[in-house]
Amino acid sequence: MSVDVYFGLGSNHTPEAQLRLAHRELTLLCGPLTSSPAYRNPAVGCDGADFLNMVVQGTTTLDPASLLAELERIHRLAGRRREAPEPGVWVLDIDLLLYGDAVSQQWKVPRPDILCHAFAARPMADIAPQLRLPVSQQTMAEIWAGLSPNADAMSPVSLDFLSAEPLAQGIL
Repeated sequence: MSVDVYFGLGSNHTPEAQLRLAHRELTLLCGPLTSSPAYRNPAVGCDGADFLNMVVQGTTTLDPASLLAELERIHRLAGRRREAPEPGVWVLDIDLLLYGDAVSQQWKVPRPDILCHAFAARPMADIAPQLRLPVSQQTMAEIWAGLSPNADAMSPVSLDFLSAEPLAQGIL
């Protein structure tokens, strides 16, 4: 059975190259992706360079454990090290934001970042404004509207690898 999945992608170390790699690998894993625009925003929770963040949606037949193992494989491919990372440097971060309508503390879905961080909420609202978050039943557009005062810190960035793919209509 196929499940719709949403991933948050972020990087502040050669971010264009890292997001391209993640997009390519997730396309191989989940088929054609719907992609939000990418946004440049200040680092949250660490000192470091600005991040590029985006959200992609695909489908999978993998269970959450197998899917998370694949995300770790992509992290390793990008050169991310979990042990002793360089402070303030995130080579690549891929978060499983939603796995269908599953609610699981074990798999951390839905990802709490959607409710409290513009870097996750805005791109989610761009590609799935009417999608309802499991449990709260808020739409992504409603969540983003509650966080939109943070919009000033985010600026859209054009990524060449997305130009060949139709972008979802944003609600900017």
